[in-house]
Amino acid sequence: MFRFANLSLLWLLAVVPVLVALLVVVRIMRRRSLVRFGNPALLKELMPEVAEWRVRLKTSLQITALVLLILAAARPQFGSKLREERARGVEMMLVVDVSNSMLAEDLAPNRLDRTRYAIDRLFASLSQERVGMVVFAGEAKVQLPITSDYRMARSFAKRLSPDLVAVQGTDLAEALSLATLSFSDREHTGRAMILITDGEAHDEGAVEAARRAAEQGIHIFVIGIGTPEGAPVRVGGEFIRDESGEMVVTKLNEKLLQEVAEAGKGGYIRATNAAFGLDEIVREIEKLEQGELSALRFEEYNEQFVWLVALALALLLLDTLILGRRNPALRRFNIFGE
Repeated sequence: MFRFANLSLLWLLAVVPVLVALLVVVRIMRRRSLVRFGNPALLKELMPEVAEWRVRLKTSLQITALVLLILAAARPQFGSKLREERARGVEMMLVVDVSNSMLAEDLAPNRLDRTRYAIDRLFASLSQERVGMVVFAGEAKVQLPITSDYRMARSFAKRLSPDLVAVQGTDLAEALSLATLSFSDREHTGRAMILITDGEAHDEGAVEAARRAAEQGIHIFVIGIGTPEGAPVRVGGEFIRDESGEMVVTKLNEKLLQEVAEAGKGGYIRATNAAFGLDEIVREIEKLEQGELSALRFEEYNEQFVWLVALALALLLLDTLILGRRNPALRRFNIFGE
């Protein structure tokens, strides 16, 4: 496995094209100044020691050395050893509503931002569980297969957006069915879904899908996000309006969500600005049967920056040996075949 230990330093590479552009501008200005000074052909005869290709070569060597030093500072590494970690835990599949109704602002700053923050905190606190994520609106998709890589899980959680799903709406039944199929086939391992939604669905199959999941030993815990009074939905700075021009107000459908939680043999919690509810649900999930989970991890990384530094120093040394102009004292040796 290859990685950069200081990945953020790679942003320094953006300086290189800016530097090249500045050098090009300086070169053009210098050439124009020489034209104003006199005839270029005559000036070339008056300055026989000047070699433009030498200057270009030295500049190329310097820029290449700079790129190599930036890459070295980012510390490229290769994973050298694999270690299998074994622990006891459960599998958790988060089923997250990303429909436009999750942009309502009855929870601050809005339902989806509040969800994104809570999930990020959850993944940061886990140590043994395997997690996955299904996102849904009018259709469902697996956003993150079951994994123990919490860094990747947090990265996916930060990308939660209505843009992840092409069809708008709220199809709870499809989301629950897809999540049921997304668990691993490990036996004697506790499995739980955490459904996060405002419940604004119009299908009758959600409760039945929860019941089928429970028959397979999957417990469904539900977090209702929003308020029964509801709030208008703002998309792109504009409030969504119906055909009559009235603002669309999305309300929390607690009755449906409580029925889903009951059919899924789990529990229901309503999220608030004070407490989202994930901590309470995780405590309940930890009471489930814990199975043996394993994951392969890279235990050691070999540093590769030394080779880049050595090559950069070699280029800089070569740069010092190449003069910017021909040296009459060395002309008889014909070092560069001139």
